[in-house]
Amino acid sequence: MTVTRRDALKASGLLAASVFAAPARAAAPPPTAVTDALIEAARREGKVAFYSALDLPLSEKLAKGFEAKYPGIEVRVERSGAERIFQRIGQEQASRISAADVAVSTDAAHFVAWKRSGWLAPFVPQDAAQHFAAADRDADGMHTSLCFSLSGLGYNTDLVKREDAPKSFADLLDPKWKGRIVKAHPGYSGTILTTTYALAKTLGWPFYEKLATQRVMQVQSAGDPPKKLALGERAVQADGVDAILDLLKEQGAPVAFVYAAEGTPLITTPGGIFASAPNPNAARLFVSFLCAPEGQQIFVAANRHSPHPQVKPKSGRTPLSAVKLIRSDPADVEAQTEEIKSRYAKLFRV
Repeated sequence: MTVTRRDALKASGLLAASVFAAPARAAAPPPTAVTDALIEAARREGKVAFYSALDLPLSEKLAKGFEAKYPGIEVRVERSGAERIFQRIGQEQASRISAADVAVSTDAAHFVAWKRSGWLAPFVPQDAAQHFAAADRDADGMHTSLCFSLSGLGYNTDLVKREDAPKSFADLLDPKWKGRIVKAHPGYSGTILTTTYALAKTLGWPFYEKLATQRVMQVQSAGDPPKKLALGERAVQADGVDAILDLLKEQGAPVAFVYAAEGTPLITTPGGIFASAPNPNAARLFVSFLCAPEGQQIFVAANRHSPHPQVKPKSGRTPLSAVKLIRSDPADVEAQTEEIKSRYAKLFRV
């Protein structure tokens, strides 16, 4: 069964009032420091269920980093595409199953829906309160942006000369790229859902209508297009997360990322705790770790961009401040998600 945002709202009893009614505002709680009492309470719980839309290697590194710092607390990683994570949590909440402690999604719009449904617990880690920009923290303390990534153009440097590579998304419509493009799917990946919204708003739906005639290889995850490039199965990518492409490049793969002339979609990755979390203290400790320099350094080592000003970017990476970005409002993405998926599915049938 597929659980849409409308289903999630219906399950929470909010749909009848208004699908897009604004939630009641409540002051964010005071910042929470990591104390001996919190650590002991977390150890008594002994575990935390981490629902992650980040790639599996990064999710597991975050889990192992936390377990090394706080022995005796096990992190159970439940990893899938962002849209699958959203469906699973919706099904569990509708069935009153309390399983998820912490969720991290590459689709920031999920937290708009979960907050509206009343499913999130307010929590403000001390590091986030002291160091993160206000735009990277929910005003009511329901979620925090843990890292950023980019989704955009790339190419195989063995198959495409630098001067011939696409410089803009519009360049993908050139007949020379027919049968040579790979892209991921917004029905699976939150990164790609946000990318689709951003480009449809910037270029209009005719861009995707024309792109669909280019015999595009359709894959699932935002990490899949870079892998297809590295294998030489396609020459260019229409979208895909920069972190994976840069990691493959570091490993010697013949790939390169392109900052498009129109701008490159910025992907925000929030994390939050569920009000029904079976291990609330371990959840608070885990989110605090993710926001602290130790946890943020794991994100940076995996080629993500950190919101923590005390965490230095990875050497050689282009800072976000030097990139022309396309920023999307998660509330706008959330409001149009079902239409985006429906229109996209009619164009790209897999």
